[in-house]
Amino acid sequence: MTKKYLSSKIIKFVIISAICLLLIFLNPRGLFNPVRTVFLEIAYPFQETFYVLGRDISEIFSFFGSIGAMKTENEKLVRENNSLASEVASLQETKKENETLREQLNLVPKDKFNLEPSFIIGQDPQSFGSWIMIDKGSSDGIEVGMPVIVSDGILIGKIDEVTSGSSKVNLLTDSNSAVNVSDLETGAKGLIKGAYGLGLSMDMVAQADALNQGDTVITSGLDGETPRGLLVGRVQEVKISSDRLFQQAIIMPRVRYQNLSVVFIIKK
Repeated sequence: MTKKYLSSKIIKFVIISAICLLLIFLNPRGLFNPVRTVFLEIAYPFQETFYVLGRDISEIFSFFGSIGAMKTENEKLVRENNSLASEVASLQETKKENETLREQLNLVPKDKFNLEPSFIIGQDPQSFGSWIMIDKGSSDGIEVGMPVIVSDGILIGKIDEVTSGSSKVNLLTDSNSAVNVSDLETGAKGLIKGAYGLGLSMDMVAQADALNQGDTVITSGLDGETPRGLLVGRVQEVKISSDRLFQQAIIMPRVRYQNLSVVFIIKK
């Protein structure tokens, strides 16, 4: 009973206080001017304190908000910077490739052959120097059997497999490679074979033919696919075959295949 009585008194007090405050602020016909003035003077320090406190709190939230905005902006700038760095690297790589291509084009016999330039995109993972992959294929008119050269008309291999956008080149050092060659100085004929990626040997040279250390070996053109006169290498050592019917020679290639980046396909 007592609790209900107290609760009823509190409700009445709140209602009456609210009505009084409403009348003071509305101030009909200025009846409550004196009371309103006193009330405002009493409330002014509290109002100023709440205003300053509210402003400080607003500035704090604004500060934290600006930190979040700065973080977002920094992340955006980092992404843009990374994108620009990647673009610059790509442009530099393209520039380097173009310079390399121009340099190599000045050294190949482009006036003699229909050449298709190509970049190397892969190589024998076993590092035996047996094959490389290039970025040109059937869509560029590349066919199996086409000779592949580098600067100064040096033969390095032939096209072995072709897809629409890439090709596999069997290098001269591959054990399955065989190309008809001749000694430029003496005219001795033979067959260049690969030695499992380790080097080149010139076989099937007649005993009566002259074959000298230091001689230049070129393609003879007898196979019908490879033009005559492409450089292969130099005779490093001459010896007699195991059956003693022919001469053999160890040939030093004119280029290091693992250092190549650009090649040229001789198209038919």
